[in-house]
Amino acid sequence: MENNSRELLKFFDENQAFMDEQVRVGIETNRKGNASISFFDSEGNPLTDVHAEIHQEKHDFKFGANIFMLDELETEEKNDQYKKAFAELFNQATLPFFWSDLEPIQGQPRYAKDSPKLYRRPATDLCVEFCEANGIEPKMHCLNYGMWTPLWVPQDVQGTKRCLEKHMAELGERYADRIPAIEVTNETLWVENWDMTSGLNTLFFHEPDYVEWSFEHARKYFPCNELILNEAPARIWGDGFKYNRSAYYMLIERALSKGAPIDTIGMQFQAGGNPSAKLFDPISIYQVLDQYAKLGKSIQISEVTIPLRTQDPDGAERQAELIENLYKLWFSHPAMSAIIYWNFADGYAHGAKPGDMDVAENRYRGGLLNFDMSPKPAYKVLKKLIHETWKTNLSLDSGNESKVNMRGFHGVYEVKATSNGKTAQTKIHLVKGAANQFKIILQ
Repeated sequence: MENNSRELLKFFDENQAFMDEQVRVGIETNRKGNASISFFDSEGNPLTDVHAEIHQEKHDFKFGANIFMLDELETEEKNDQYKKAFAELFNQATLPFFWSDLEPIQGQPRYAKDSPKLYRRPATDLCVEFCEANGIEPKMHCLNYGMWTPLWVPQDVQGTKRCLEKHMAELGERYADRIPAIEVTNETLWVENWDMTSGLNTLFFHEPDYVEWSFEHARKYFPCNELILNEAPARIWGDGFKYNRSAYYMLIERALSKGAPIDTIGMQFQAGGNPSAKLFDPISIYQVLDQYAKLGKSIQISEVTIPLRTQDPDGAERQAELIENLYKLWFSHPAMSAIIYWNFADGYAHGAKPGDMDVAENRYRGGLLNFDMSPKPAYKVLKKLIHETWKTNLSLDSGNESKVNMRGFHGVYEVKATSNGKTAQTKIHLVKGAANQFKIILQ
C-alpha cells in the first residue's frame, strides 16, 4: 500500500467547491420535504397557541452493512458489542442467503436458529429476528448468485432451473412477508471468471437468459418486494464506465427491454487493496450516477469497503474522511435510496481466518470497527452524520395560527403537542413526493 493515504483524497480536495454546492443543494432538495401539521380539539375546533416538539425517529433512506458475523464472534462480550454498535448505527442489514451454504445438504436448509454453525453464515431466522427486534430492514443476499449454487444441484441448465425455482418458492413462502428487499442476482458480469471446469456448478450462470429468468421467477415468489440486481465495481466506476455503452448499463437496459421487473440498481464500491485516487473523483462518481439514473430506477451503493492504509500513521482518520465525503456525495443524489457498507468489523472477511490481518480482505482493514469491536473514527463520523446532521428535531409554536409548517428529512417523526392543558402524542411519516398534511387532535 502507498504510504500517504492523503493521495486518495486528492480529487475531493481539488473539487471542494463542487462538493460543497452539490452536497448542500442535493441533500436539501432530494432528502428533505415540507409538511404542515394542523391542530384541533376533540370537537373538531382549530386550536391556536400550540407548542410542538417534533423528533425524527427513523430515516426513509437506508443505511446498512452486512450482518454476516451476527453471534459468530469468539466471546459473548464481542457478540454483544457487535450487535449494539450495529443497531445504534444502521436501519438496514444485508443477510447471507448464499444457496450453497444455506442448503449444503439437499432438503436440509439452515433457516432455523439452531442450525449447524457455518462461518460468516449465521442462520437466516436468527438474522431476521435480530432485525425485527431492532427496527432494521433485512435485505436478502442473494436469491440467485450463480457461483454459490450447491454441487448437489443437477449439472444441467434445466435441472438447475427446476431446483432453483423450488428454492425460490421455499424462500418466498418463509420470508416474502418479512424481508422487503431481495437481491436477485449478483456479479453476473464476472461470468468469465467462473468456467465450467472450476469445480463449481456454474452452467446456468453462462446462459443468456440468466438475469431475465431470475427476475421473472423472483417476482413470482416475491410479488410485493423490492427486487435488486447487483454488480462488482470494476464494471461500474473509473475505467469501467463508458456512459450508455458501459457493460452493466447495457445489461440492465436489455433486461428491462425484455420485461425484467428490476426495481433497484445495486452498485458495489469495494475499494480494497490499493485503489487509484481516480476512483474517488466526485465529478466522475456523479457522472456514473447520473447515467444510470436515466434507466428510471432507484440506485443503491450496495457494498462499500474503504481501506485503512496501515503504513500511514493517519490511516484511520483518512479512512473516516474518505467515507464522510463519499456518503455525503451519494446521499445527495436524487436516484439514491440506500448505502450499505460491507464488512462491519475488521478481521472477519471472506477467505481468511478470524484475526489474521495479513491475508485476503482482512489486510485491507476496511471495517468500521476494529477487531476488538471498538469503534474507528469512520464509525463515529457515520453515526454523527446519520443520527445528528441528517436528522430533524424541531421545537415549534403555532402562535395565532392553528398549524405549524416544517421542513425535514424524509422519515418517521414523533410529535408531542400541548395547548392550554390539552395534549397529544403521535407519529407522522414525512414521505418524499407526498402532500404531507397532518391533523392532530389534542385532548
